[in-house]
Amino acid sequence: MEQSAYLLHRGDALDAYRSWPTPTAIVSDGAYGVRGFHGDTVGTDRIAEWYQPHVEAWSRLAGPATTLWFWNTEVGWATVHPLLVRHGWEYVQAITWDKGIGHIAGNVNGKTIRRFPVVSEICVFYQRRFEVTGPGGPMPVQQWMRSEWQRSGLTLSRANEACGVANAATRKYLTRDWLWYWPPGAMIERLAAYASEHGRESGWPYYSLDGQTAVTAKEWDSLRHKWRHAHGLTNVWQLAPLHGVERVKGTMRRAAPRVYNPGSLSAAHLNQKPLEFMHRILNAVTEPGDAVWEPFGGLASASVAAVQTGRFACVAEVDHDFAEIAAQRLDDAVSGRDQEAEDTNA
Repeated sequence: MEQSAYLLHRGDALDAYRSWPTPTAIVSDGAYGVRGFHGDTVGTDRIAEWYQPHVEAWSRLAGPATTLWFWNTEVGWATVHPLLVRHGWEYVQAITWDKGIGHIAGNVNGKTIRRFPVVSEICVFYQRRFEVTGPGGPMPVQQWMRSEWQRSGLTLSRANEACGVANAATRKYLTRDWLWYWPPGAMIERLAAYASEHGRESGWPYYSLDGQTAVTAKEWDSLRHKWRHAHGLTNVWQLAPLHGVERVKGTMRRAAPRVYNPGSLSAAHLNQKPLEFMHRILNAVTEPGDAVWEPFGGLASASVAAVQTGRFACVAEVDHDFAEIAAQRLDDAVSGRDQEAEDTNA
């Protein structure tokens, strides 16, 4: 495995985004508004302001099928959500990390607490909002699918003939209700070819993204975010906070920044995310070779998982000591993959 398995930027991600390849997935684990690290906000009043330049950059540089995974508290996410929506990110679902009763056992004063103890954290899944620009201007994909067919002057039922099905094309691809399905690329090609041959003459080709040629199956399929379903997984993930071998321990002394020790030292990071969770995210929406951005690296757990699974990790971390530990974890992940490849080929 070559060292090009990852890029580590020691500084603000805002200075690195333009040099990184287009991301297939962005894993954000930044400010929570709980003063959890130097530079975090105190409370959520200014948390959207903290994220704004990053969200603007993600929106400019992401591809049409990029997904975003936004880790935060419930109120932190709720505060930033309107900002994400304004910049073209479409909510898919919220995943809850249930850390279990052990997370707070023995640490709650029942006489003074005035709420249920918190053992959860959330990771919210977004995708880029995709709109298509045609002769009628930009519109959502579902609306565009129907309007393009209507523009041809053909009856809706003839879409079934175009696609070689009994009734599924009209029912799935041209409906206006919630039963709409994203059509596979092969079906888009058939609809475009049929409309071009049997529909009205048009200066703008049917089912075209640029007004010059009809979209191809490959182009169309690349516009939808990837998804690999894993049976048995729901949107509630139950796992105790890390305390075992995976928990990174170390000092944060400037005089000795590269301490990375599984021994008896205290945890290096207060809220280290399990690699298992990062594997779930990446396995669901990326493939080997895809670029994964981790703008607020910390210990770079998402990037370590990316390297372990053959993705290309792009990570930034402003804190010198965290960046040093992240670099060692990433190098270990590269070495682990090299060793695994050697064992496989032996």
